[in-house]
Amino acid sequence: MTCDVNTDPAALKHWLALVRAPGVGAAYAGRLLERFGNPEAALRARPSTWKAAGIPESLYAGLKNPDWDGVEQDLKWLTGERRCLVTLNDPDYPERLREISHVPPALFCQGNPALLSSPQLAVVGARSATPQGLEIAAGLAAELTRCGLLITSGLALGIDGAAHRGALSAGGATVAVCATGLDRVYPARHRELAHEIAGKGLLISEFPTGTPPLAEHFPRRNRLISGLSLGVLVVEAAPQSGSLITARLALEQGREVFAVPGSIHSPQSRGCHALIRQGAKLTESVRDILEELGPRVGMDRVPADGVPSSAASDLDPVQQRVLEAFGFGATTFDTLVERLSLSVEALSSALLALELQGRVTLMPGGAYVRVQHE
Repeated sequence: MTCDVNTDPAALKHWLALVRAPGVGAAYAGRLLERFGNPEAALRARPSTWKAAGIPESLYAGLKNPDWDGVEQDLKWLTGERRCLVTLNDPDYPERLREISHVPPALFCQGNPALLSSPQLAVVGARSATPQGLEIAAGLAAELTRCGLLITSGLALGIDGAAHRGALSAGGATVAVCATGLDRVYPARHRELAHEIAGKGLLISEFPTGTPPLAEHFPRRNRLISGLSLGVLVVEAAPQSGSLITARLALEQGREVFAVPGSIHSPQSRGCHALIRQGAKLTESVRDILEELGPRVGMDRVPADGVPSSAASDLDPVQQRVLEAFGFGATTFDTLVERLSLSVEALSSALLALELQGRVTLMPGGAYVRVQHE
């Protein structure tokens, strides 16, 4: 499936009109499609049949008089490169998303929509994340990408952005679920990141063009993040945060929930600790995730260190020692010097070689994360 070909033009207009109908949303759109089969028939129906389908009378005006100007705006956006609308009647609509309540009738896509059906793990967490949390999210996302899981998140500041960047740093793709129309980027600071994701992965939204970042849109976005995924990993979260809403939605949808523990003194760890008390799997390494999800991505046996093995014959003895000195999470240059008793020159040379081979990644702040284990 590519974004080069959309559905029949006449049918496409009616899908867009249904998506734009004020107040209809996913729940009532589902009722209309179940009753009438397609958007055109639903929009042309009589009020008496709308009533029989359980549609409130307050929505009739929007169904009778579709927002055709808005539809034209959407159609203009869809003519852009690598853009399409994947509808509920499309056989390529992601099966996992069909399982959730309030299924979105259509998904606006920019990038490679074939990724929608890939095995995905959602990685979410605090916007005001700690430096350690950012490093953990990026490192885990990179390793999980190499293990065959597609990282999905919400393009937000903090943990979301770190997870997207970690996946991209490992040479993989990533899916960003947006709470706005795809003609705008929120937050604006992630404009370059969104552009990279559109080129190497996929941006999706259930909202039409021109939709601003309203507060009520973020819980709706969160149900898609969890709905697309096999499980949700929460790296950092304060109590009463949006990440905990995503985790709750994941449980309701029958998905796995994983949580990274943190310091008892950190407010950003309390949400994760609450999830663990409620039954989320305590996650200290990639292995903890692969034990649950590995068989679903074609890994019948999880290796001892939690990630697939790869050849190390191209490493010299110093590079091998440096790689083995990495533990879970990020490791600073000074820590490696202490662990290995190497000169600065020798360690710098080995780290550069490992970086070029894609085995370690330099994170913001100067620490390194191992992204491919032996």
